[in-house]
This record gives sequence, structure tokens and C-alpha cells, in this order.
Amino acid sequence: MESDYDVVILGAGAAGLAAGLYTTRAMLRTIILEQLGPGGQLLVTDEIDNYPGFPEGIKGQELAMRMEQQTTRFGAEIEYTEVVDVENISGPVKTVKTDDRDFTTKAIIIATGGSHNKLGVSGEDALAGRGVSYCAVCDGNFFRGQDVVVVGGGDAAMDEGHYLSGIVNSVTFIHRRDELRAAKVLQERAFNNDKIKFLWSTVVEEFRGDQALDRALVKDLKTEKTYEYPMAAAFIYVGFHPNTEYLSDLLVLDSGGHVCTDIHMRTAVPKVYACGDARAESTRQLGAAVGDGITAALACFHDLST
Repeated sequence: MESDYDVVILGAGAAGLAAGLYTTRAMLRTIILEQLGPGGQLLVTDEIDNYPGFPEGIKGQELAMRMEQQTTRFGAEIEYTEVVDVENISGPVKTVKTDDRDFTTKAIIIATGGSHNKLGVSGEDALAGRGVSYCAVCDGNFFRGQDVVVVGGGDAAMDEGHYLSGIVNSVTFIHRRDELRAAKVLQERAFNNDKIKFLWSTVVEEFRGDQALDRALVKDLKTEKTYEYPMAAAFIYVGFHPNTEYLSDLLVLDSGGHVCTDIHMRTAVPKVYACGDARAESTRQLGAAVGDGITAALACFHDLST
């Protein structure tokens, strides 16, 4: 049975676009299936300072656009649709099922990335999009000149808090520990920013507001005291999970839901690969995601050629 494509790539983030660049340059018929837009986490990242080749840094959205243009220039197709299932994944011709239609392929590269975790507290879902956000770059401008909070203490929280500080009146970090987990350079940048302050050893117990968020019930973990804290918006960065739910019965996943691969990005299923944030042991760094995508593409080309 002839397939529609040699390779179907699931996801158009940095890993998926890098994989598509290499598979198309290897003359493999390639389509990238993406639910939202090309770039993945690049689209919700403001400044990127640690990607080689850009000494002055680059905006995430600009880098995403450049990657997309380069990949499609060499012939990769991109279709915007949601993948819902994969059939006959172990067979010579695999079927990727989407909301719109089915795609048959000889090989699949999984580059579905991940999504930010929710806090899981009362009011979070009800006020999502009305003050509760998971993307400072997307929503920060709605709260220009106001007081906002960032929940979290890792690299993503620090990066997005710094971005917000250039827009809003003040940024308060709410962090359950009494020290940050972020890289030291990001911590120092935050500590030296007059518009940033911290609520240490504190958690959010409930988001409150009638039509929109205006306060949260927070708890001091050391004193056990609860009180209301005013805010115009809350940006939540408390972890990340891979977008691999529909693959749980098809591939070997680790305890966190990441796809297990070897060093060549091969999974246990022939001609199925995983790269970027979706795979186990990922460092969740842009440069590593690009390298993963290239590695997966080269392994795919080798396997289809033998």
C-alpha cells in the first residue's frame, strides 16, 4: 500500500520544524500537522538570549517565523488540524487521524511539545481568560500599568515576570518555597528589578472576582495565615507536561508522560520517533529541541533508506 507521505511530523514547534527542514532536504515527502501555529513555546516567549547565532537576542515569534519560512522553503507542508489518534502504528503504513482527515505515512516524528500545568485551585478555570493566564507574552498588554502576580519560581516564571515588568506597574511573585529554582542569572535580574517583589513560602488557595479576577486567597505556609491579596491578573508557571495523552496506549511513556527514545530519537516502534519536550530526558531548551529534531530526521532518513 502506497502512503500519502514518507514522514508525518506531529507538531510545528522548534523540534518539529527542524525535523521537517532535514526530512524535506533529504527528499522525503513531509507534512507537519500543527494544532495552533508554528513555533510552539517560541510563540509565548518574549526574548531569547541563549540561542547560538543571535548575540543580541531575538524575539520568540520572529524566530518561529524564520524557522517556518526556512522549512517550507524546502518543500515541507504544514496543515493546521488536531491529531486525535494514530492507527496501525507498528505497520509499514501508519495512519494519523485528525479532526479533518486521515494521513497515511511510512514514518512518524512526534514533536508535540507540552503545555503549562494548572494550579488546580478554585476559581482558576472560571476566571481563565479573565485575569488568569498562562502566557505573559499573549496577555500582558491587557494589564498595562496595573499590579499583577506571577505564580512560580522557575526559569519560565522569571522570564515572564521580567517581560511583564516592562508593561505593568508591579509584579509580585508568589512562590511556595523560600528560595527560587530559576537559574542564578535570572534570579539576580529579578532581585535587581525595582518593580518586582516576592511573597515567599506562600500558595494561592483560590482566585476570586465577579466578572474578572481582582484578588486571590493566599496562605502563608509558615504561619498558616490566610488573607486576600489584590491583583489585576495572575500568570501561572508551575510546571509543564508533554502533549502525549493520545499516545499512552501506543508507545512506552515515562511516569511523566514523556515518550521514551534511544539517543537517535527512535521509540520502541519501528519508524516512530520522538523529539523535543515530548520525549523523556528532554532538557526543555530551544537548542536541544532543534538538535533532537535534526537527530530524529536523520534517523528517519536512514531507516527509510535501508
